[in-house]
Amino acid sequence: MSALKQAAAPLRVLMTADAVGGVWQYALDVAEGMRAHGIETVLAVLGPAPSEDQMSQARHAGIEVIETGLPLDWTADGPAEMRQATRAVLRLASDIRPDIVHLNSPALLADAKFPCPVVVVCHSCVATWWEAVRGGSLPQEFVWRTELVRKGYHKADRLLAPTAAFAGATARVYDLPIPPAVVRNGRRVTQVRDPENRELFAFTAGRLWDEGKNFAAIDRAAARLPVPVLAAGPLDGPNGARIAAHHAAPLGRLSDDEVAGYLSARPIFVSAAKYEPFGLAVLEAAQAGCALVLSDIPTLRELWGDAALFVAPDDDAGLARAIDRLAEDEDARWAMGEAAKLRASTYSLESMSMGLLSAYRSLLPSKFNSISLKGAAA
Repeated sequence: MSALKQAAAPLRVLMTADAVGGVWQYALDVAEGMRAHGIETVLAVLGPAPSEDQMSQARHAGIEVIETGLPLDWTADGPAEMRQATRAVLRLASDIRPDIVHLNSPALLADAKFPCPVVVVCHSCVATWWEAVRGGSLPQEFVWRTELVRKGYHKADRLLAPTAAFAGATARVYDLPIPPAVVRNGRRVTQVRDPENRELFAFTAGRLWDEGKNFAAIDRAAARLPVPVLAAGPLDGPNGARIAAHHAAPLGRLSDDEVAGYLSARPIFVSAAKYEPFGLAVLEAAQAGCALVLSDIPTLRELWGDAALFVAPDDDAGLARAIDRLAEDEDARWAMGEAAKLRASTYSLESMSMGLLSAYRSLLPSKFNSISLKGAAA
């Protein structure tokens, strides 16, 4: 009887996450999407604690969240602090006894041996960030971080990335024998509501303090535009980074519902990122039918193709011209928004879930056979 009960039990995944950027949204969506396939996910949050609205999201979705208080690799003071974090996550895995560990922070795997298969997702890293944003030799404070990530990537049982362009960059920078498999991110579609603001505006959202997001170019472009440019997201980062808004209107950090309220007005969405492995904010805007003006970098080209206007990242005059062109032509703006919405439909929660499910299944085929047989019997 105990063996039958064990076979019928849902698979259990321990997933690391952080509440600083898109990984939080990714983790909640994955946990929600995988539940439909008989998989329970426990989120272990590293870095700054989730906000009350973020925790409310998790509670509403019925997702178990453990706030660890542990540092992220890009905020830790040194390798010793990361080793302590690794030991803490290992103890957590020992308590939870997951079938799979899903790490969104690969540095945690560098000095660890988990008692189950490990899936690592390449969301971003300081080495590829530095290459795209600054260039040249890595600063010393990035070298040890990069080495931990390198070890984690090479030890993973399955390595995934959200775009082929970023998978290729990751393989090259970390000398991987084969690039990570591509599983594109997806987002659940937020319910559309009547917009509070019916006046046209341009909009951007994300970690504005992150130099890779290149908010400075959008801020300069705002000075050239007749329409307002609204910017959602923090200006100060947990790593001490800071940026000022001189021409765009800063809205501060907004909840997902508040961002959805602005997107419901179908503004012109702008991203001038120099570094964007995927870009969940762009996907959310596209799902809402916003016309997209994006930086011309390989990952965004790969994802959005002819469903966006592309401008060189530091060309603030070009950004302003593209935004102004759409602001002046309502038909073109609507058509671009519809094209973006159609493309966004391919980056769904279910398609992401199926990609992850394939990775999980490849590591635990017998467990998934038990689930399949149970489903067939029902």
